[in-house]
Amino acid sequence: QVHLVESGGGLVQPGGSLTLSCAASGSTSEINVMGWYRQAPGKERDLVAFIHTDGTTKYAASVKGRFTVSRDNDKNTVNLQMNSLKPEDTAVYYCNADTGEHFYWGQGTQVTVSS
Repeated sequence: QVHLVESGGGLVQPGGSLTLSCAASGSTSEINVMGWYRQAPGKERDLVAFIHTDGTTKYAASVKGRFTVSRDNDKNTVNLQMNSLKPEDTAVYYCNADTGEHFYWGQGTQVTVSS
């Protein structure tokens, strides 16, 4: 079992920046991939970015060049640095951990981009 806790959401103006953090606990040695998904009102939950244990990353086209995912394997944390935020980035952001057999989710943190 893996437990995920996110932090760092909030309200930011267009063009601003935010950093989301996620701390994993429990069976962390089983985690292969950690990442972030987001869900806007009335829409499905979509991938934002993920990072493998070896540092390989993947980004959604809509955030490439603006967001950066990073991971500390020793501390079992994953961060999402979000720059040049747009109103369409507004969503609940969920941390995710994939052990290969199970997907685990955090409780979500709200990010609102508005002037």
